[in-house]
Amino acid sequence: MLKTKKSLAMGAMLATAGLLITACSSSTDDATTSASSEPTSSAMASEPAASSSLVVWVDSERADALAQTAADYEAKTGVQVEIVPRDNATLKDDFIQQANSGSGPDITMGAHDWLGELTANGVVAPLELGDTAANYLPVALDASTYEGTVYELPYAVENLAVLRNADLVPEAATDYNDMISKGTEAGAEFPFVVEQGAEGNPYHLYPFQTSFDAQVFGRDDAGAYDPTQLTLGDGQDFAAWLGEQGADGNMSTEITGDIAKEKFTSGDAAFWLTGPWNLTSATEAGINVEVDAIPAPGPSVAAPFAGVKGFFVNEYSENKVAANDFLVNYIGTEEVQLSLFESGKILPALTAAADTAAADPLVAGFLAAGTDAVPMPAIPAMGQVWQYWGIAEAAILDGADPAATWTKLTSDVEAAIAG
Repeated sequence: MLKTKKSLAMGAMLATAGLLITACSSSTDDATTSASSEPTSSAMASEPAASSSLVVWVDSERADALAQTAADYEAKTGVQVEIVPRDNATLKDDFIQQANSGSGPDITMGAHDWLGELTANGVVAPLELGDTAANYLPVALDASTYEGTVYELPYAVENLAVLRNADLVPEAATDYNDMISKGTEAGAEFPFVVEQGAEGNPYHLYPFQTSFDAQVFGRDDAGAYDPTQLTLGDGQDFAAWLGEQGADGNMSTEITGDIAKEKFTSGDAAFWLTGPWNLTSATEAGINVEVDAIPAPGPSVAAPFAGVKGFFVNEYSENKVAANDFLVNYIGTEEVQLSLFESGKILPALTAAADTAAADPLVAGFLAAGTDAVPMPAIPAMGQVWQYWGIAEAAILDGADPAATWTKLTSDVEAAIAG
């Protein structure tokens, strides 16, 4: 059950004191007593109420994977968990709208880069991970934290890597130039493909940009991305290199995501920079795939963005204790994280589950490629970056002056953030 906004004042006071609460219903039928559940984490302030219930929104692909978990939780605690499949395309907006009206689910699945918008709307509650926080991949915990507070229970981490056609190129490349050389020597039509398109795709180029020590935002003393520290302007060397790649034909705005996939899966490309979502397409096409770390063109390692998927608790839920318990002590277990992995083949966020999944060498390749990954910034100012970033990179690939174009990109983003 969910509170209306009129009932939030006392909840806010308690939250400030660092307590998790289970709100009492206005109906005497909803009066509850403590359940006999025994949470495995020291995160819980009290036990979930026996007659409470939880509604959990998930994307449709994950619903079946959580059905048994919901049944197990009800059998252990008496708390009924209803798993509701939702359209992922509208899930975030629907959640914000309903939560702001005092309704919606107790828990929703989502992506970590929603956090800026979710916290700005005041619709997500902090999570108490307790000593279980140390059980997650560092990048997963980093991404799930916003302005020093953990809001997300992470279950999956995805990042880019390089897929290599091992029949064409038996050994991994040592750096970017070696990758192009190996692909060329193999006689492939395309030594290397990466999704771009007419408006560019900076997500896919970011690992190369970081190789030239050009991040988007700096971080404050607490480790949070700081919108006042726009470091995008440090990318002049990257911009010059990008112009060279366009001139040499190594990258092109004519290569869309579909074209990149077609070229690699047909055996016409030796290397493909992409994510785990395309791994099945490559293996089902009969390509002898190996997954490599992204070869760096600059002096530093190529650090891709990490996208983290997880679960958020509705700030207006009456059952925050049960919600926290369900997430920390059930979703945050190796068994459940591996079940979710099987439903989507995205690396688990829990370290033990990730290590188990990495028995598959292809999964291990993505895990290794993500060693230096950084969370995609979730701060609202990132929206102003996306607005101009890809268009500028596409222009450079198409022959625009790299220095002037990058300078204008930086100025446009600075003005957009300021205004």
